[in-house]
Amino acid sequence: MKTYPSDRIRNVVLVGHGGVGKTSLAEALLFTAGAINRVGRVEDGNTVTDFDPDEIKKQISISLATAPFEWKDHKVNLLDAPGYADFAGEAEAGIRAADAVIIVVSAVDGVQVQARFAWDLAEHLKIPRAIVINKIDRERASFQRTLDELTQVFGIKVAPLHLPIGEEADFHGVVDLLDEHAVTYDGGKKTEGPVPDELQGTEAPLHEKLVESVVEADDDLMERYLEGGAIEPKEIAGVLARGIAHCISAPVLCVSATKLIGVDLLADFIVDELPSPLDRPAVVGEDETERAHDPNGPLTAHVFKTLSDPYVGRISYLKVESGTLRPDSSAHNASRGHEERISQIFAMRGKTQETLTEVPAGDIAAIAKLAETQTGDTLTAKGDNFKLPAIEFPEPLLPVAIVPKTKGDEDKLSTALHRLESEDPTVRVERNQDTHQTLLWGMGEAHIEVIVERLARQHVAVETLPARVAYLETIRGKATAQGKHVKQSGGRGQYAVCWLEVSPLPRGGGFEYEDAIVGGAIPNNYIPSVEKGVRRAMEEGALAGYRITDVKAKLYDGKFHPVDSSDIAFQMAGIHAFKDACREAHIVLLEPIADLSVIVPDDAVGDIMGDLSSKRGRIEGTEPLGRGWTSIKAKVPQAEVLRYAIDLRSKTGGRGAFTMAFSHYEEAPPHVQEKVVAEAHKAKEEQEKK
Repeated sequence: MKTYPSDRIRNVVLVGHGGVGKTSLAEALLFTAGAINRVGRVEDGNTVTDFDPDEIKKQISISLATAPFEWKDHKVNLLDAPGYADFAGEAEAGIRAADAVIIVVSAVDGVQVQARFAWDLAEHLKIPRAIVINKIDRERASFQRTLDELTQVFGIKVAPLHLPIGEEADFHGVVDLLDEHAVTYDGGKKTEGPVPDELQGTEAPLHEKLVESVVEADDDLMERYLEGGAIEPKEIAGVLARGIAHCISAPVLCVSATKLIGVDLLADFIVDELPSPLDRPAVVGEDETERAHDPNGPLTAHVFKTLSDPYVGRISYLKVESGTLRPDSSAHNASRGHEERISQIFAMRGKTQETLTEVPAGDIAAIAKLAETQTGDTLTAKGDNFKLPAIEFPEPLLPVAIVPKTKGDEDKLSTALHRLESEDPTVRVERNQDTHQTLLWGMGEAHIEVIVERLARQHVAVETLPARVAYLETIRGKATAQGKHVKQSGGRGQYAVCWLEVSPLPRGGGFEYEDAIVGGAIPNNYIPSVEKGVRRAMEEGALAGYRITDVKAKLYDGKFHPVDSSDIAFQMAGIHAFKDACREAHIVLLEPIADLSVIVPDDAVGDIMGDLSSKRGRIEGTEPLGRGWTSIKAKVPQAEVLRYAIDLRSKTGGRGAFTMAFSHYEEAPPHVQEKVVAEAHKAKEEQEKK
């Protein structure tokens, strides 16, 4: 592929809900542009952008893929983003790399949750948008119903650019509302002509709606329009591009990806109306300084995706924001302070590589085997520490515990998990010291399933288990107890006696140890031994095996033997004394409470609030967000929402979203304590049987 100047480059990402036909549309665009010689099908597992084994198996997009093609002497870097919430991080990376967002919606299903998510993110990042209504050829398709819903959800920015000719099985063309002519398709043959008579009454008001939306971007045109003056289509087209670039207008186009209807018009629209990198504002670094999209400026490239290829190794996808990147050169990773060697540079069309001789500002490329670079890093010239803000990926929401199926695979598992974390920022791995589990956090069940399958392909088989809640134990009152460890069985024995008093500390107080020994009842060298025992007992727990916290232990008396006393003997005595004292001091269970923020459609607010209340949640307030959405804030026991990513998706049909963060610990209700203690004792008995 030849090198194109920045003004002839278009970076476009296809986003939308799963199943609306984004991958099929990408395939249709590639075929129409001559980049591929036959149209693949998702069902057959032979599309360009769904090449991962998991994508072929599940028949859904899982990873962001690039698919550049050439059209009318322009280069279009097309990005195909997944549409399922489990892989929303990939969509965020694609939106961050694009200069324009094309939101694909189905004429059958209308505006679904991931379309709303993409719109809101693009609005937040001030990225231009257009909308494509796909599947107009399908049964139950309705252009008008979908357009009305788009206008209701996204507002007056929505402006129809196309009107379909026919619907469902009769869909065979579109009316271009910009210059008011019809384009029909018959067996691959394209014909242009006047607007059909039966659509004249529908076309005229939609044309006016388009003009009204467009002229807002130009004061002179607006004035002439209000005065009733004539406005030529060429004038509208020029202002339309400006309105899109400034996020004033969001045109709506119609296609059938599978029948290749309107796909060439979409390609025309991309190069004629969507902004080039030079039309976008300068990028702003972490230090608030700006850097223009100048191919002759200082090198600045942003890594938006990392992928492991079984043959090439790690591949870094990047967008050059400034300067020109060339092979056989070096770059400075300003995010990590590391120098990187740039060898070969290539364009990725799915999994196919095409060598590039240079990458000017605004273009997208891939580099293999960068030593330290990860997703979100900024590459610059040597000595230049300009850094772009990191991509804000969503926090993973669903935890599972994982253990290797084969003993001795712990090191292999750790290495494989580290590799996955570096490739996918929505994966998080942590070791919970309270439950002694290795937790794998993902965005949902499908995401977790994909991670496990990828581990298996790296020859690391794992078993997933439910994540345990990190309960804590504490005491309500004050108590004393004697700890005795005496063994006399011939030869040197073991002898240690200590008296401890335990008392509660305020929540969050942790642990205090007081040495109140007088008169040498316990020698000074054994006093720390008792503390060691107490700390060990705290880790083991005295009620259900969970760590004890917010306790003060005072050592105030004891006995020793000049020969048989030892460090280990006083540790054991400390363990016995502390556990017995805690049991006498009314030991209770503390459960973690989470701050939950849920965003749902207005029609689901009642059901979600009722569900949270049934989970022992305390609703702290609701806030209307506009456009049919409401935010609900609540404090809920973590035990009730460990799998909330699944529950919310089920109750809202995939339309809800939430964030969760640890808030505090509080005493669990009696019935919860009884259940947890019973389960702990049962697990202990089963372990002892083994």
